[in-house]
Amino acid sequence: MTDQVGVIGAGAWGTTLAVKLAASERPVTIWAHRAAENDELAASRRNARYLPGVSFPPNLRVATERAYLGEPHRLFVLAVPSAHLRTVLRELDGALYPGAALLSVVKGIEEGTHLRMSQVIEEELPGRRVAVLSGPNLAREIAAGKPAGTVMASTDAALATELAALFASDRFRVYTNPDVIGVELCGALKNVVALAAGFVDGLHLGDSAKAGIITRGLAEMTRLGAAAGARPATFSGLAGVGDLIATCMSPLSRNRHAGELMASGMTWEEAAANLNGVAEGVFTVRGALALAALHGVELPIAEQVDAVVHAGRPPLDAVAALMARAPRDELDELDGLSSSS
Repeated sequence: MTDQVGVIGAGAWGTTLAVKLAASERPVTIWAHRAAENDELAASRRNARYLPGVSFPPNLRVATERAYLGEPHRLFVLAVPSAHLRTVLRELDGALYPGAALLSVVKGIEEGTHLRMSQVIEEELPGRRVAVLSGPNLAREIAAGKPAGTVMASTDAALATELAALFASDRFRVYTNPDVIGVELCGALKNVVALAAGFVDGLHLGDSAKAGIITRGLAEMTRLGAAAGARPATFSGLAGVGDLIATCMSPLSRNRHAGELMASGMTWEEAAANLNGVAEGVFTVRGALALAALHGVELPIAEQVDAVVHAGRPPLDAVAALMARAPRDELDELDGLSSSS
């Protein structure tokens, strides 16, 4: 079996994973969607925009020609924005080595279909072995060699175990989990909650308010996950509460920062121009609300995030609407979630 790994997408996370895999002297290819970007990466041997200060190892090859992707690969890592995943898969259908497994590190829910990313992959490239990776993994910290944990999820237990071993190192601990639904929904929904946490930061409402958003956000995530067939315990793990804490608290989080910018008075379009990358929560929230409606689940935080991002509601009004909701018994809800299967 070939040991070569390909990374599709040259943002911060895709580049970090490519560099990390190549550091173990494994042959790795990386492919960006735009030809000019591939040419720049190949010439400079670094990704100055998304991962400054990190040089490419000698065995990391930039796939300036799509034909490179047809060479024997063990695995392709899909690391493109969620809103573009289906388009990229259609473009590359027939170009990717047919024997390669696929690993999604994309965190989102597709608007219009409310499908998870692995479902989009299975629609566009049926018959492939598929896994997903998600956890509290801030690209610049991982690239700098700081320790972290993550979750490899697949319904194919052998594939999950194989890929966990492939990515694990003394600074990167990889757990396996068969709950693909839960792991993917955790990764998608925490970005929506992080936008709300950013509103709190931008409005200077304090840590008590932010703790409330994180805690109630986790309840929303778990409630929708349980209704969609996920295991509630997954939301208490690294892919759930772990990633939620990192994304809501870290200054490196684009979603938190986007919320902060909007709370300062910017529209989403203005905030987007000040971000170095994509705030996935903006593109996920409507898919999340559609999925919630399908399952009869209420997501009050996501509803207010959608109103701010897509309807121009002032963030302070959104916070006031959340605070004005009718009181309810917390334990009734939490006991119900913990007993779900």
